[in-house]
Amino acid sequence: MQAVSQDQAIDREEQQSESSSGPTQNEALPELSAVARAKSKQPSPCEQKPSVLSPKPPVAWRRAIGQFLWSMSRRLATFAIFLVAVLVSIVAWDQYVIAPWTRDGSVRVQVASVAPQVSGQITQPRVADNQFVHKGDVLYQIESFDFDVALRLSKALLEQREADRYVKELQSERRKRLSDLSTSREEQQVFEGSALQAKAAVDAARKQVAQADINLKRTEVRSPVNGYVTNLLLRVGDYAHAGVSNISIVDTDSFWVDGYFEETKLAQVCIGDRAEVKLMGYSTPIIGHVTTITRGVSVSNAAAGAQGLPNVDPVYTWVRLAQRVPVRIAIDRVPPGMPLVSGMTGTVTLRDDSHAEEKTWLYRAKAVLRTSLSHIIGGVSPQPRCIASKT
Repeated sequence: MQAVSQDQAIDREEQQSESSSGPTQNEALPELSAVARAKSKQPSPCEQKPSVLSPKPPVAWRRAIGQFLWSMSRRLATFAIFLVAVLVSIVAWDQYVIAPWTRDGSVRVQVASVAPQVSGQITQPRVADNQFVHKGDVLYQIESFDFDVALRLSKALLEQREADRYVKELQSERRKRLSDLSTSREEQQVFEGSALQAKAAVDAARKQVAQADINLKRTEVRSPVNGYVTNLLLRVGDYAHAGVSNISIVDTDSFWVDGYFEETKLAQVCIGDRAEVKLMGYSTPIIGHVTTITRGVSVSNAAAGAQGLPNVDPVYTWVRLAQRVPVRIAIDRVPPGMPLVSGMTGTVTLRDDSHAEEKTWLYRAKAVLRTSLSHIIGGVSPQPRCIASKT
């Protein structure tokens, strides 16, 4: 009954609006009437009946499943990013704190300090500064006149001593052939001793000739190694003193690298480990291997102070700096075009795999991650094939 009365009221309102409005308002009447009819057809609260729940359409189910999968994928991605960040942090910490590497590396070389074996005035330098010389090349010439005269005198003395020996040997032989009536046994012994003395004098003269000859040859000062002449200061007219160094040669066959590793990283340093030395200014590293480890470092506290008492430096108890120990690295391969200069600095990294170039990046990444996790879980322990603890 209420629905019928509502329809009648709505019809009256429509008739009144049609009569009052002009031709422009009639165009909107169908829409208003449709809305009014829709409202009028809604059942009252009293007439509403409980409806049975109908199942959701398939589109809604797919939308719900998609939203669930999207939320799960976001959570999984967040967890994966967190896990990767944790692993990267562990590897970075292990590589920085425990892994055997150091920025404190330097190129070292043996320098031959050449000193003349005879004294004299330099007459002719044969080399220039920073010139490469081979072993046996003449570096400079010393005035040889005095040594040439000494050689000639020694040879003349040798000839004199040989003639004297010849005469005395003949006399001794003659006395030996005489009978006891012509000479005595004592006289024979005297001439035999004179012949032996003459022979000894000849031997001494020969040694003097050899000494004079070698001194003459030493007036040409030669290079003992293959290398570069460095810091050349001698000039023509300088006086060379025997045993006093006046020229230095960098031995190019003796280059090596010293890596000063912290004592906290020595547990990972092993003899024979592959070493990569990246010098400043060059991207390609030098390849080498560990040969020896220094067994002694100077201790400042061991020096005696005033009155012979120990000189102990005061330190902060909560600050302790790791001592650096030199590790000697032999050079196996130098990249082409890279000049080695003693004193150059670089970063030294040790690797226990001598065939690292043959491994893939995935294998190396797994090895690094495995090593880092083992250090975190079990701590750092020296490897069995590392430094032998001989005392």
